[in-house]
Amino acid sequence: MNTHAITVSDLDTLAADTPAARSGEDSPGVRSAVADTGAPATNSPADAIPPAFSGFAGRFQQIRPFVLPAAFGLAVLALWEFIVWVTNYPPSILPAPTAILVSLVENRILLLENVPATAGVALGGFAIALIAGIAISVAMTWSLSLKEAFYPNIIAFQIVPKVAWAPMFVLWLGIDMESRLGFATFISIFPIIISMTAGLSNTDPSMLKLCRALTANKWQMLVYVRFPYSLPYLFSAMKISITLAMIGVIVGEFITSQQGLGYVILISAGRSDIDLMLAAVLMLCFIGLIFYGLVELGTWLVKRWFGQ
Repeated sequence: MNTHAITVSDLDTLAADTPAARSGEDSPGVRSAVADTGAPATNSPADAIPPAFSGFAGRFQQIRPFVLPAAFGLAVLALWEFIVWVTNYPPSILPAPTAILVSLVENRILLLENVPATAGVALGGFAIALIAGIAISVAMTWSLSLKEAFYPNIIAFQIVPKVAWAPMFVLWLGIDMESRLGFATFISIFPIIISMTAGLSNTDPSMLKLCRALTANKWQMLVYVRFPYSLPYLFSAMKISITLAMIGVIVGEFITSQQGLGYVILISAGRSDIDLMLAAVLMLCFIGLIFYGLVELGTWLVKRWFGQ
């Protein structure tokens, strides 16, 4: 019996006579045979990426949320510095970022001495707003009649510009810390009430039906189902409220205070010391970022506690 060794060229000749080859495709059998002969396979694009580059890309994805904002901020500051240097803009109107940084270093003792007065009142107002806002939201979720009577008035107060109420708090609570604390609470409580009420009301209906089927009472459904579902709403509101509390304190310090970063801003603006004024604003930005980071840390801890 005659034998004939099949080569790759013979397979190509046979494949040319098949309908699949005439239509521009290879026969599956031919492709399998070619693969068995040891013909080199084409590398995929993923295989062509060097391992070192792939590792760098993975590390960059991890630090990207921090690198991109920092790079954008530095670019803005560099552009600001360049515009002031090129145009020779008057420092009394728009100082360069380097001049603000120098003023921050030179007046660091003055600024640090006024940080506790501002940060302490802001944290106090935020804490009161958080506790009171959660309590009001729970009460409105517990009683539909209370929600129908109370919620429209909250929306009405939310529409009114809240800064316009600052002089009234001075009249009601005096010129001491109480007026600033009350105004910081007042201005930061609305996001917590609105978001927390929405979170408690938008709980998964199937979970509530399951709880009723298991004869759970309203308190158990509130603690074990509604409250965990509302936590994303609550933490989103807290990120807004902590910044509003800072705004409330600064507005109060503009009106009545004899200390605090708001008072430093007011006095330096009256003396046309724009460097010191912007240095105080920069210090407020640092404090706000720290508060925001604490809220973000609390969000991460709660997610880890619930296994998310």
